[in-house]
Amino acid sequence: MVPLYFSLKKEEFESRVEKLWEILSSCDLCGWQCKVNRLEQKGTCKSGIIAKVSSAFPHYGEERPLVGRNGSGTIFLSNCTCKCVYCQNWTISQKGEGKEVNEEDIALMMLHLQGIGCHNINWVTPTHFVPQLVKSLLIAKENGLKIPVVYNTGGYDSLKTLKLLKGIVNIYMPDIKYGSNENGLKYSKIPDYWDVARKAVKEMHSQVGDLKINDAGIAERGLLIRHLVLPNNIAESERVIEFIAKEISVNSYVNIMDQYRPCFNASKYEGLRRRITRKEYQEAVDTAKQMGLHRGFVNGRTAW
Repeated sequence: MVPLYFSLKKEEFESRVEKLWEILSSCDLCGWQCKVNRLEQKGTCKSGIIAKVSSAFPHYGEERPLVGRNGSGTIFLSNCTCKCVYCQNWTISQKGEGKEVNEEDIALMMLHLQGIGCHNINWVTPTHFVPQLVKSLLIAKENGLKIPVVYNTGGYDSLKTLKLLKGIVNIYMPDIKYGSNENGLKYSKIPDYWDVARKAVKEMHSQVGDLKINDAGIAERGLLIRHLVLPNNIAESERVIEFIAKEISVNSYVNIMDQYRPCFNASKYEGLRRRITRKEYQEAVDTAKQMGLHRGFVNGRTAW
């Protein structure tokens, strides 16, 4: 499997890094478009010029085509563009747990993950650190990295950022959280989540297409969408699934997830105080099938 970033000449790769770095001076990497000069101060994402990493390790709990035999090489970035009140990783995403690292350090993490056999490099919550990550990727490539990149995001990415990732990312893995701006605002504190996420996912699909899996069962390229079912239809699953089927592709791979549990500040919101029921989950799966989605996962396992 040849990573897409191998198709970029060094000059083009360096140009991408330069353009991404320029964005930091008036940042609009994500949907917030906060325009903060992150070379000097922190943006809405609570991040500045130095990347922050919580952990880097082979993950076996991701979707099976990412994990394979040796795991997905996850690098968890600290902070987040989303402010989800029920976040299970809130100490990382909201409290910023992690260590500041330079680009050379991240490159070494990638090379280590490749060295222990991981099938890919999985950037988790990468949006606000894309310039630093792409620079790290260039360093790692020049030192022998040759496995593909997975862009594991909450879906609140600007089109400018995604266009600069074209030809770099093999697999986009957005989590589409809600089917309306209203619930995005109430539960993730983002005023235009649904509008931004739809545009972002369309751009991702235009770059890499539907997910392609090789004979060994490993994902090589494409779009893999996650959707977490929330209690009381807060995620508006039917609307999200309809968008995927009608505006992306009925051949989309979708992981419909049932692992919601009340975390962080969920207890302050009446609708989020319980786990989902079996009925709520099955309704989301049945909707996907009715909409014609036929390639996907239920909790990471092939469902159809």
